[in-house]
Amino acid sequence: MIVLWERSVRATHDFLTSGDIDGLVPLVQGIDFNTFEVYCAFDEMDEMVGILGVADHKLEMLFLEPKQIGKGIGKQLMQFAMKDLAVDKVDVNEGNPKATEFYKRFGFKVYDRTPLDDYGNPYPILKMRL
Repeated sequence: MIVLWERSVRATHDFLTSGDIDGLVPLVQGIDFNTFEVYCAFDEMDEMVGILGVADHKLEMLFLEPKQIGKGIGKQLMQFAMKDLAVDKVDVNEGNPKATEFYKRFGFKVYDRTPLDDYGNPYPILKMRL
């Protein structure tokens, strides 16, 4: 999951430098994935192509294998999250407008903005909800 996360972030988070991402890897490796619901999507070759994490009706993570972006896997994961897991909130990096637009297509709207991310870095977060 960490390898998929890193590939996805390197492909989609243009506002981060390679060094920024290198610095985030240990933080992500330290996440206790047992503290929230995590689902993985696999392709027909049984390779992991997506990760979805949810806690308290909030989407905590949605990352896709870069070569799978635009093929409908993210849409399927979001539909599952909203229908089966009652997701109604998500935080998204302001510097990732494609992700913001993705969530807007599902009806999410920005209701707040924080100047720092969860780790205190200067990457503004848009808080979105249905």
